[in-house]
Amino acid sequence: MKELEYPFDSDKIIKKKKLYKKQLLSDKSTNLIEKKIAILGGETTQNIKLILELFLLNYGIKPSFYESEYNQYYEDGMFPNPELEEFAPDIIYVCTCVRNIIDFPMMSDDRETVENKKQAVISRFYGLWDAITQRYHCPIIQNNFEYPFYRIMGNKDASDYHGRVNFVTMLNCAFYEYAQMHDNFYICDVNYISASYGLDKWATPYYWHMYKYAVAVPAIPYLSFNVANIIKSIYGKNKKALNLDLDNTLWGGIVGDDGSDNIEIGQETSLAQTYSEFQEYVKLHKQLGILLTVNSKNDESNAISGFERPDSVLKKDDFVNFKANWNPKSMNLSETASEMTLLPESFVFVDDNPAERAIIESQLPGVAVPQIDGVEHYIQIIDKSGFFEVTSLLQEDLKRSEMYQENAKRQQLQASFTDYTDYLKSLEMKGEIKSFVPMYMSRIAQLTNKSNQFNLTTKRYSQSDIEEVADDPNYLTLYGKLGDKFGDNGVVSIVIGRIDGLSKDELHMELWLMSCRVLKRDMEFAMMDELVSKARDAGIKKLIGYYYPTAKNAMVKEFYGLQGFKKISEDADGNTVWEFEITDGYEKKQHVIDINK
Repeated sequence: MKELEYPFDSDKIIKKKKLYKKQLLSDKSTNLIEKKIAILGGETTQNIKLILELFLLNYGIKPSFYESEYNQYYEDGMFPNPELEEFAPDIIYVCTCVRNIIDFPMMSDDRETVENKKQAVISRFYGLWDAITQRYHCPIIQNNFEYPFYRIMGNKDASDYHGRVNFVTMLNCAFYEYAQMHDNFYICDVNYISASYGLDKWATPYYWHMYKYAVAVPAIPYLSFNVANIIKSIYGKNKKALNLDLDNTLWGGIVGDDGSDNIEIGQETSLAQTYSEFQEYVKLHKQLGILLTVNSKNDESNAISGFERPDSVLKKDDFVNFKANWNPKSMNLSETASEMTLLPESFVFVDDNPAERAIIESQLPGVAVPQIDGVEHYIQIIDKSGFFEVTSLLQEDLKRSEMYQENAKRQQLQASFTDYTDYLKSLEMKGEIKSFVPMYMSRIAQLTNKSNQFNLTTKRYSQSDIEEVADDPNYLTLYGKLGDKFGDNGVVSIVIGRIDGLSKDELHMELWLMSCRVLKRDMEFAMMDELVSKARDAGIKKLIGYYYPTAKNAMVKEFYGLQGFKKISEDADGNTVWEFEITDGYEKKQHVIDINK
């Protein structure tokens, strides 16, 4: 829904929240995943909850809520709470504010007294978070503190240990230290959000004294939007790639008309500097594992010449896919997605031309199309849209661009072979398939939330969910890593099976997925071979597989049949159940990957 995309009209969202909710729930084209969210508030949270619901629905997440009573965040989270325990939250959001700090430094306090006050606040929150983790085993989102809306010491309030601004800064740093040491703990940066919005407007005392809202009502959509971005990132709803126009987007001017020597880039003019700064911003995304692609109406040689300038920040090699031609941009984007084994909805399309943006929106729904206007605003619009909200940053993310470039080399090699098996053998593939281990928990959780196409059930897991499954003797788990002579793809496949049956001799497949970047390399057959071996060792005699169709996973509709399963049922919605008898005569299905070498 365009009304919920940044930049949005917050007043309009507040006024029309019921209408927007009705429209979002009536959209049958969206496959909603259901999540239970507990909001433990140090302030009134009713409108925060209602607006958060809209943004989550817009991201394809249907929330149900538990909401604490006003300022009962500590009691609800710290102590046994039958109602919250029965609710069994998937995420707990602790919505506190600077007004929840009740013991600020006094001017008469010495350093030791101020330090003790700081430690008292820190210990209270650390204890709360530890208790929530132990009791509910779910991700926690915690607000940091916005600055006080007044400075009794003026500018010195920030540097003097008596100052409230200084005190809040130290507390926030302690929150960040906890976040760095604990997985599944995320900071909602209210300090930044309030500064961006304008602290004076954010902290208008009227809303606190009238309604106990620490954030002014018109600013609530900005808070809820940021919380929603964290949640959608946890559940794999981030975008994965930028699809970039060139002329008047990455540089000023039209390279085909003006020539590469005359486009605006570099440091010679203020406009050129602005485009250079935008290129620097775009290039930084590679560090997050965001894939950069080009989609330009241009002769390819002209397009490349723009990046050959010595003062161009971006170079041709920074892009994993480069389409400069005269085809419709919707066609180019679709082909790019197919070549990269991604869905079009994984892309953010960035183009200065409103007509081109309108075509993409109409032809490729699901693609994010920020409404950029004026190069001086490009960074703010894209950055505040939250397309690439980071909740984890793994080695696989850092190497993603490199991995896609390695895939291009594999495709070039494949073209030189007439026999596909010979090609697979030439890759010299080595695999590792083992039960879940702590080292890969973050990546495994990430895969369960990001993999949509090669995913039989599309069940989503948080990292704490994965850790629980790994420790449960009633589950059999496998991760698969794959590398070859071109590079290491990291963890690319996941299997989770639940041991059941009267004699505990059945394994019900709750999850089977694989990254599409290793399609057609027999990794799925290697996983099947190892699954059968592990299941047999555990006394399992039968595998029960499930396929639940979505708009994205049609490619694996017959997956179990290819593995030798027999279909035993299918309902009107296309949900199927499959069965595989494990016998001593099982023959391995793959012969081109060296497993656990």
